[in-house]
Amino acid sequence: MSAAAELTPDTEQHLRKRLAASQIRMSERHPFFGALLMMAPVELTDTVPTAATDGRQLLFNPAFLQGLSTAELDGLVIHELLHCAFLHVPRRRDRDATLWNVACDIHINGLIRTLEGLSLPKGGVEDPKLAHLSVEEIYAALLQSGKVRKLALADLLDGTLDAAAAEQLSAHWSDAMHRAVAAAQMHGFGAVPEAILRAVQETHAPQLDWRSALWRHVVRTPDDFAGFDRRHVWQGLYVETLEGETLEVDVCIDTSGSVTEEQLSRFLAELRGIVRAYPVVRCHLYYADAACTGPFEVDADRPFAVAAGGGGTDFRPFFTASAPSAELHLQRSGRTRLAVYLTDGHGTFPKPAPPREVLWVVTPGGLESKKFPFGTVVRMRETP
Repeated sequence: MSAAAELTPDTEQHLRKRLAASQIRMSERHPFFGALLMMAPVELTDTVPTAATDGRQLLFNPAFLQGLSTAELDGLVIHELLHCAFLHVPRRRDRDATLWNVACDIHINGLIRTLEGLSLPKGGVEDPKLAHLSVEEIYAALLQSGKVRKLALADLLDGTLDAAAAEQLSAHWSDAMHRAVAAAQMHGFGAVPEAILRAVQETHAPQLDWRSALWRHVVRTPDDFAGFDRRHVWQGLYVETLEGETLEVDVCIDTSGSVTEEQLSRFLAELRGIVRAYPVVRCHLYYADAACTGPFEVDADRPFAVAAGGGGTDFRPFFTASAPSAELHLQRSGRTRLAVYLTDGHGTFPKPAPPREVLWVVTPGGLESKKFPFGTVVRMRETP
């Protein structure tokens, strides 16, 4: 039964006025949230102990709201709103519900702490060391640590969505988010906080996963679609048919301990697929922690060379070791040779940046993308 039905008319009216006032404050201070709240149904109900969401509407327990300050109320409303907007309900899939809720809360609460005028009710879970990561990366880090986090506010309702419902929900919030961004940007530069805008783009903008990015970088994508290789149309990859031209790429794997055996296997399997599909692609494989070994020639039909590691991470030895052959390649072909580095990103970068194209494939929990001083960054997500 709805708590609103049991409330006196005056109390219910008071709570609804508080929620309306919250939206007005957001429209003035944070126009993006004010616009987004207009697209989020709000319900007062005692079916949840505090606050929750089913992915579409925001649910609040009236008794819980009455004990919150204005700043806490605003923070709570935005917290539940972001759960919806970032699609945390459909993105969970078959992950552990409680651990996923913890990961989502860490990410959202970290964002809220950066916003002026917002606070959070007591008992919320926070971890500043993890908050900058994506939810999937936070989940993977929590799962790997094995530490149990207490969750005072279990606010993601555990509902299983079929593919059609999940797609509909995603379309609804994608449209809502883009409308809110457009509305907020009418207020001028900075109306959408940078961290929020980045999270919106990561959730709703079409993205290449790291495998697709690896294929696109190693095997050049043409500006037009004439002559693309139809073997990879199913992956959404319009890869140029390569004939009579050897393409060379240097690949380095961080052996300092940041890359797990499972991640390494996935990466090498994709690398083997590229070499097998395109014999004209020639890969030179290196391994590095604080020192570098290699290069090893990559043969699609033979086991990859292996190397022990475990030391600290220094990216400079690889770029130093591969520089002479890369320079020779540039002189002969007129094009720089791609370097691909599989790592968590925590290490010493060369200065200045090497004069070549670099693709960083970053393991879950790795360095923030914006902190890489050069190159293109793609992130390896954990499979659920």
